[in-house]
Amino acid sequence: MGRTANQSNDKYRRILDAAGAVFSRRGFYQATVSEIARAAGVADGTIYLYFKSKDDILVQFFHFKTKQVFTRFREEVDRGDGAVDKLKRLIRHHLAAFQADRHMAIVYQAETRRYSRLVQDQIREMASLYFELLAEIVEQGQQEGVIRKDLYLGLVKRFLLGAVEEVISTWLMSGGKYDLVTMADPLADLILRGIGTPGVTVDS
Repeated sequence: MGRTANQSNDKYRRILDAAGAVFSRRGFYQATVSEIARAAGVADGTIYLYFKSKDDILVQFFHFKTKQVFTRFREEVDRGDGAVDKLKRLIRHHLAAFQADRHMAIVYQAETRRYSRLVQDQIREMASLYFELLAEIVEQGQQEGVIRKDLYLGLVKRFLLGAVEEVISTWLMSGGKYDLVTMADPLADLILRGIGTPGVTVDS
């Protein structure tokens, strides 16, 4: 069964969701295929109808989540009215997506921080897609006169992604004790005070 066919299969998605829960609780190396099968409510052998190995489960987990999340990011940014609104929407939706899927957030943080060899390609793909969105927003903002033109785009993109990831990491370390999305506007305001032209705020 091909990957595209798999992604429309309910059992495939159920296994990936179960894998996210098990990986986030146990860690990738401690987790077993049997634990994932139990969490998904399927037999161990069923796992191998969709995945070659535990490694493959992790790779496909990242691939599936990347496609799912960035489709929504793209839609949300496209709804924005101007660069400031698009930046606010991207940050808010990023935080909302990771709050809604805490298992994904934990696995993503764990694997990106140690830059797992298994998912290097997926991590690079996620960063590339995010940087493309940010580049569009920054360039539009420069054309609109709301974002400074004396900025090094590569540095700005890394600063923005790093800031959002740090906010998510802090939330995870707190045990998710507060509403992560409430950090969206303060974070956007802080970022705009650094990259925006004088007088630009989240309310611009």
